[in-house]
Amino acid sequence: MTNEKFISEVETLKKFFTVYCKDKHTNQHNYIKSIDYQNQNYQVELELCDECSELINYSIQRLLECPHDIKPRCRKCPNPCYEKPQWKRLAHLMRYSGMKLGILKIKRFFKL
Repeated sequence: MTNEKFISEVETLKKFFTVYCKDKHTNQHNYIKSIDYQNQNYQVELELCDECSELINYSIQRLLECPHDIKPRCRKCPNPCYEKPQWKRLAHLMRYSGMKLGILKIKRFFKL
């Protein structure tokens, strides 16, 4: 996976987790996650609760260990690397945030 694709995947995770955590949880705290990928260091600023921080760290770790050169969507991957409980939590989070982000996009479209 290219560095650009990796950063895009991490930014997508950040966006989805931020929407979900702000709506569903309290006690978010700011922190900077440092990620080393292909001899590059990336800094990602996050504002999440402890539960969401744990899950995004797990998700980033799975992303770092993805064996595919061209990363497939996780739900269509022939060799899923997520453990079942984390997969279910992440699927729920993505479904919720995806709907929320889609609705926000539509609202912005009509406000213009």
